[in-house]
Amino acid sequence: MTMSTEIFLIVVIMTALIFTLTNGLHDASSVVATFISCGAANPIQATCLAAIFGFIGAVTSGSAVANTVSTIVTLPTEAALLKVLLAGMIGAVIWNVVTWKVGLPSSSTHALVGGIIGAVWVSRGANFILWGWSELFTAEHQLIGITKIVAALILSPLMGFVVAFLLQTVSNILLRNAKFAINTWIKNIQWIIAALLAYSHGANDTQKIVGILSLALAAASDPFGHIAPVWISALGGGVMFMGTLLGGWSIMKTIGRGIYAIRPIHSLNSQLSSGGSIILATLVGAPVSTTHVVVGSVAGVGSADEFRMVNWNIGKEIIIAWCITIPASAIVAAIVYYIIKNIS
Repeated sequence: MTMSTEIFLIVVIMTALIFTLTNGLHDASSVVATFISCGAANPIQATCLAAIFGFIGAVTSGSAVANTVSTIVTLPTEAALLKVLLAGMIGAVIWNVVTWKVGLPSSSTHALVGGIIGAVWVSRGANFILWGWSELFTAEHQLIGITKIVAALILSPLMGFVVAFLLQTVSNILLRNAKFAINTWIKNIQWIIAALLAYSHGANDTQKIVGILSLALAAASDPFGHIAPVWISALGGGVMFMGTLLGGWSIMKTIGRGIYAIRPIHSLNSQLSSGGSIILATLVGAPVSTTHVVVGSVAGVGSADEFRMVNWNIGKEIIIAWCITIPASAIVAAIVYYIIKNIS
């Protein structure tokens, strides 16, 4: 490994950690939004809980999602790949920072995928991206590459919505004669469910950057490049821990108060739905957006109670962000790649 390759590898790793920090600001905010807004915990308690269990999820979650992310690029693992990965992550970071500043619950996963697509496309061409369209229509009907990621990003919020809607409907029937004092029990049980959601977030989101770093290490001829060593997960989990503690308060406010008036039972059902959906996605190796799953579940519990009281304008904003995040981060990454190429 030459000196220039070593420098690029260090820069790629640092950029990956910055992306993970912005991911902690973005998606970890959604993990604790309903937990705080319903009065089950104060912001300091909630973010500490999310940070701790998110870190545990990062270091104990395996590598299924990381393997999915690391196979979306079909470029040879050579030193030139480092520039592509660097440009892709810078594009994702820029988008994360912009949407975080305006309080828009955008998806870090969308941003990362878009950034990598943009950088690979302008550097080598669309043929070096594993789209997965053709494999979908073969006899095996495989979901791989970009197809698998896009399918997971679309289906996971819908699953969160449906499961949350059903849970809230059942809760309304079972608790129709319950006394107000039951809210104390519901708030207490949320500590366990919030920890589960935080664990699922750390397990899924940290693996995305582990997949990118595995590619980077392989491109730099590092002998550990293809096995995603535990220290990468621990490093990513530690940075996400810090991002969680910093908090994305504007995003918390949007999710916790801007979509529906959250009560303890709503928060509990939303967390159950979100945590279960994300854990399932992690087990099958599908990278999903924690923010969008949580938003879907909050809309689900609200719809089960009073459809007209849900602030669907927030949903429209998120759908708009959903549609533009991948192309926007891809364009930024493409511009960044040309800059890196010309100055290096």
